[in-house]
Amino acid sequence: MQSGHHASRALRATAALGATFLSPFIIAADESAPVMEEIEVRGSSFVVNSGSSATKTATPVIETPQSISVINSDLIDSWNAGKLTEAMRYVPGVQAEPFGIEPRFTNIRIRGFNAATTGFFRDGLVLANPDFAVSYNLEPYGAERLEIPRGPASVLYGRGSPGGLVNYISKRPTIEPIREIELEVGNFDRIQGQFDFSGAISQAPDFSYRLTGVVRDADTQIDFVEEDRVYIAPALTWRPRNGTEITVLASHQQDDTMNSQALPAPGTLQPNPNGRVPIERFTGEPDVDDVDRTEYSIGYVLAHGFGPGLKFRQNLRYNVVDLNDTVVFSNGIDADLRTINRGAFGNFGELDGFTVDSNLLGRWQHGPFAHEVLFGVDYQHIDARSKQQFGGAPPIDIFDPLYGAAITLPPPFKDDVIEQEQVGIYLQDQVRVADRWLLTFGVRHDKAESKVASRLFATRNSQDDSETTWRTGLGYLSDFGLVPYFSYSESFLPSVGTDAAGRAFDPESGRQYEVGIKYQPPSGIGLVTLALFDLERDNVVELDPATFLSVQRGRARSRDVELEIVANFDFGLDLFANYSYLDTEIRSNADASLVGNRFTQIPEHIFSMWGDYTVPRGRFAGLGVGIGVRHQGSNFGDAANTIEVPSFTVADAAVHYEWDRFRVAVNLQNFTDNTYAATCFVRAGADFCTFGEARTVRGTIRYQW
Repeated sequence: MQSGHHASRALRATAALGATFLSPFIIAADESAPVMEEIEVRGSSFVVNSGSSATKTATPVIETPQSISVINSDLIDSWNAGKLTEAMRYVPGVQAEPFGIEPRFTNIRIRGFNAATTGFFRDGLVLANPDFAVSYNLEPYGAERLEIPRGPASVLYGRGSPGGLVNYISKRPTIEPIREIELEVGNFDRIQGQFDFSGAISQAPDFSYRLTGVVRDADTQIDFVEEDRVYIAPALTWRPRNGTEITVLASHQQDDTMNSQALPAPGTLQPNPNGRVPIERFTGEPDVDDVDRTEYSIGYVLAHGFGPGLKFRQNLRYNVVDLNDTVVFSNGIDADLRTINRGAFGNFGELDGFTVDSNLLGRWQHGPFAHEVLFGVDYQHIDARSKQQFGGAPPIDIFDPLYGAAITLPPPFKDDVIEQEQVGIYLQDQVRVADRWLLTFGVRHDKAESKVASRLFATRNSQDDSETTWRTGLGYLSDFGLVPYFSYSESFLPSVGTDAAGRAFDPESGRQYEVGIKYQPPSGIGLVTLALFDLERDNVVELDPATFLSVQRGRARSRDVELEIVANFDFGLDLFANYSYLDTEIRSNADASLVGNRFTQIPEHIFSMWGDYTVPRGRFAGLGVGIGVRHQGSNFGDAANTIEVPSFTVADAAVHYEWDRFRVAVNLQNFTDNTYAATCFVRAGADFCTFGEARTVRGTIRYQW
């Protein structure tokens, strides 16, 4: 696609957004905000002292008895993260891109477990994705910060992944004015414009607003695959009196892209007598493949104080997702090692979600015991429809592709209506004893209902589950900033279906023990976290290879050592580094031959480090350089552990300069242009691989006034 065409499309989209931002006083509202109180982010640059996702209170990170990473807007800006996955590449225990380049949606693993369907939250409220009916790919420019608490979190959020969650905190209105516009250009015909405006509406700051927007027109390293987006997020805050605040949040996002590509191992990782398969090769059909996703939401965050020590908070959101996803994909390779067989798949999903979380937060002192008690009730209701179609597609020569085949998808093989409902009641007490001992205790009871109705077969399956989960933690706060801690936490996830005897499946469960040390010097210039954990997932539903019936006897275990170092030095250096050693094991499985094997797509070793130095004073004040390295160990592409994918190391860099009201920057990702496979797998008897991002270059210029 020619760059002139890209530019004209971007200008038209920018004009449309401009018409919107000329009326910033319209009360619309971005994504539902958290059930958590707004917190102050102290310190500059990469170090964030407080987080709220692990406790739903403004708790210092060093006093939180579990591992939690906070990616603030300074880090996102330093990396110039264009996708949410790019903003999580340096987080310990997180595999942000298990399948390499993925323009469609955010698909991550936390501590070895998939978090794509139950692990994404926005402002403390879940972004539901039942049975992969839809997907999400949130805009990083719209985030104030990302909080990633690791480990089971059901005691506060109900059903969820045992590995942890990602909480996207939306930008909020400010009283101090923010006026920012930015233009970005890059390779693969990338052009992006974005803006961020905020401030008080009147001299008396009863009302303040924020309006954030992004328009992007871009290709990718894969032929024919675009990555276009329009995003806008207005917000309005009203403070009718001291102690009361309500923020209305809204967002709209439109994505237009295509599926990621799997290429044959012969010709990429393995020799092929026909030659090398280009990594940019497109195996689908340009006139058929399409991923079109529309999302919008509206909600509010309410906080009302009843006087010293007692506050009521409520978060509410209604969101809608509409997904149309059609792909022609590789499905085997002939003996000539050049003819790729193909299939065609259509995935069409719709989702309406309503979530609300209400709680009371009370604080009081009793002798040496300082209590912070949280009592709350949350409710979520999701209606979704998932329709899928599958058929064959003509083969293609991977070395000399000829596109233009006429492809018609057959009638759907699946057309399900999904309804999920959850009501949870939770209680948490955070106790500080003699200003030294930090005790956290939480309990929650959930009632969850799931219904799946097939429009094709006129069948209906429903299931009710009740579950009580617990969490406890203990830490000791020393005078010099060292906090050793221990915690235990649980998770649950309903499993819809029955076994051969007609008995409903029990919910999946997760249990984690974690012990660690956190250190923050009194100056607050850094934070170091070292954690060891043992996490087990039980009651996993699997297909018995002997009977081809669903059975519930899967069990998996993940043990890890995680190290995270975040620091801001007075001489201008900011540092963000991590290391993870992940020991995963299949403990029980319907296929006994898999017991003892490692998880697929999960490496044992992950290391990354990013440093950014800015000259603080003198002639070159404002000039900065960033350098980063990411290493991932080898992983297995199949459960039998027969396909081993090599390890890889890539390097990132940035150069930036600030003067007066301008900031210019050039960011390079994988600047050595290292070609590497993210993972491989077997499809129709042949080995296929997905690849990581090639070298990307993005230049930005920002103006603030």
